Amino acid sequence: MKTESEATLKRIYTMKFSGVYPHYINKAEKKGRTKDEVDAVIYWLTGYSIKGLQKQLANQTTFETFFEQAPKMNPLRSLITGTICGVKLAEIKDPLMREIRYLDKLIDELAKGKKLDKVLRKIS
Repeated sequence: MKTESEATLKRIYTMKFSGVYPHYINKAEKKGRTKDEVDAVIYWLTGYSIKGLQKQLANQTTFETFFEQAPKMNPLRSLITGTICGVKLAEIKDPLMREIRYLDKLIDELAKGKKLDKVLRKIS
C-alpha cells in the first residue's frame, strides 16, 4: 500500500487551494466540462456557497484551512470509492488527506465524462 510521508502531507496541506483550483477547472474544461460543474462538485462536497468559495479563493487559504472551514462536509462523500493517485480511498487513514482525495476523485470523474448527477451521488 502506498502512503504519503509526513513531509508530503505537510506540503499538500499548506498548498494554496486557489493555486490548485484553476487546475481543476482546466482539467474539466479540456474534457468538455465547465467551471460551473467544478464549482457544483466543490459546493456538494464542502457545503460552500458561491460567496464562500470566492472568499476562500480570495483569501488564498491552504487546503487545510479550506477543509477546516468547510460549512458542512457532505455525509454522502463516504459513497466515493475507488483509487486516486494509486491509493484506494478506503485505505487513506489521514482524515484531511481523505477529504482532499475525495475532491480529486470527483474532479476526475467529472473530467472522465460521468454525468453530474452520478458524480454527486444523487440517488434516483
